[in-house]
Amino acid sequence: MPVLEWIGKSKVVNHHLDVPYCVLDRKYSYDENGRHEEDNGSENMIIHGDNLLALKSLLPQYEGRIKCIYIDPPYNTGKENWVYNDNVNDPRIKKWLGEVVGKEGEDLSRHDKWLCMMYPRLKLLQRLLAANGAIFISIDDNELYTLKLMCDEIFGSNCFVGNISWQRTYSMRNDSKGIPTEIEHIVVYSKNINWEPYKLPRTVEMDSKYKNPDNDPQGAWQNTSAFAPGAITHQGMVYAIQHPFSGKMIYPTKEACWRYQQETMLEIMNDWTAYELKVLDDADERAAVCGISASEVRTGVKAIVLSKPLEEAKKDVKAVIKRGQWPRFYFTSNGKGGIRRKTYLENVGGKPATNYWSFKETGHTDEAKKELLSIFEGRSTFDTPKPARLVEQILQIATNKESIILDSFAGSGTTAHAIFNKNKQDGGCRKFIMIEMMDYANTITAERVKRVIDGYGEGKKTVPGTGGSFSYYELGAPIFNGDVLNEDIGEDEIRKYVYFTETKQPLETRKEDEPYYMGTYMDVSYYFNYEKDRITTLNRDFLHTVKTKSDGYVMYADLCTLSQRELENWHITFKKIPRDISKL
Repeated sequence: MPVLEWIGKSKVVNHHLDVPYCVLDRKYSYDENGRHEEDNGSENMIIHGDNLLALKSLLPQYEGRIKCIYIDPPYNTGKENWVYNDNVNDPRIKKWLGEVVGKEGEDLSRHDKWLCMMYPRLKLLQRLLAANGAIFISIDDNELYTLKLMCDEIFGSNCFVGNISWQRTYSMRNDSKGIPTEIEHIVVYSKNINWEPYKLPRTVEMDSKYKNPDNDPQGAWQNTSAFAPGAITHQGMVYAIQHPFSGKMIYPTKEACWRYQQETMLEIMNDWTAYELKVLDDADERAAVCGISASEVRTGVKAIVLSKPLEEAKKDVKAVIKRGQWPRFYFTSNGKGGIRRKTYLENVGGKPATNYWSFKETGHTDEAKKELLSIFEGRSTFDTPKPARLVEQILQIATNKESIILDSFAGSGTTAHAIFNKNKQDGGCRKFIMIEMMDYANTITAERVKRVIDGYGEGKKTVPGTGGSFSYYELGAPIFNGDVLNEDIGEDEIRKYVYFTETKQPLETRKEDEPYYMGTYMDVSYYFNYEKDRITTLNRDFLHTVKTKSDGYVMYADLCTLSQRELENWHITFKKIPRDISKL
């Protein structure tokens, strides 16, 4: 597999491991009743802070749980003022990160800087993605190909789902030079191979192709081929069916077979008139269909032939055609044509998503700007928003009603807007996590979400509120100051972090009768014997407080006075605070 190289790559490939874990400080909550200082319990989060630090801080609760990630990172056009304030100590990277991003098209160092910014973030996003999840990344031509190679390395080239072309504009500018840009890209990767998107809703145009000329009680249908590919591997389904008008034998087309097993086809044909299975000397005909010689074709395959005289059979078929409610496989042209199959509208499901998304279905950039102007009462707040309909289409094919969605380049808050829209449409309870590092996280990102919850616009253009809620967070202090545990962040945050590093599971509810108990996972119980103002010891007295029965125990404390033999006898693994607390 081709590997992308750039200056500074060696310093960022594993840099996500060195990023400190920080706590998230809730500042306020918001719902249909307005702003609350107290926690309203909302699982929707808007986080202000560097998304690299925020992503790391989400791991204890969300690793492997995010069903859909949508990000709209800087496109690196040379005209943007995107910020990368990660602390990478290599002098070359410090030099890049201390300068304004180059605006000249030939300044190749800006590509190195962009890759250094994106790589560790994508590594953490990959960890947060659920096993059945997918990530959608908006991008244009500037970094499309470097992004593809980088994602091949992080997610795996076999997890590449597709490159969606989004028609971002509905009209070309007259002064466009060269090849005008009509599309942007959405690069899609899954966590695991064989990810399948959900279907899109069917359109009226698609449904109009389905009719019900025979008053079939199953409803509208469309005629489709009676054959399926695979003659050579399904020779038992390569046989003749006798036509009740002409008496001729009908075989599948070359290299095809009948769609159903012979017993099923016989049952269907008997709904027209009387048929039976009969051996024919037709090895040459069946071999021609399979594309092999007669000596290689399967023997003993019977044909479905009429069991009554042709004229009687013809009368039966005419009566069924006149009556209506024809069998699943039917004779076209009032019985005089070939055999076709009914495919019912109720069974075809939705519309498959392709890799071309028209602005008619997903909106365009002008729509997105007007959307924001309406929300913010004519005030221009964001230069490059995406339309909510674009994200709604992503939600349609990548989420269910219970999914958690993450956007770590939240911008104007389009993703949250789209999620509330979608929940209102289908009664879902999708949750979102939005991360924005810029200072407008509260004044634009969160403010937009508030107005979507409450409703916005004036007069005939009023848009009713979607309802919903969220909590707003600031990125807080790290759990470690160097190698020293930062005790100011609070015991609950420390316990949550420690239990996750051990189990990759969320912390259980604290037991009143076992205050140091954290939880049990895979028949191992975990205890965190910690007090901020005193030295704790794992000793016999502490063991007398343990009430949970398990096959094994992991116990944290400042000191341990139990002997190695005692630890082994009671299946205890001792871990010292803070030395043995792992770093994510």
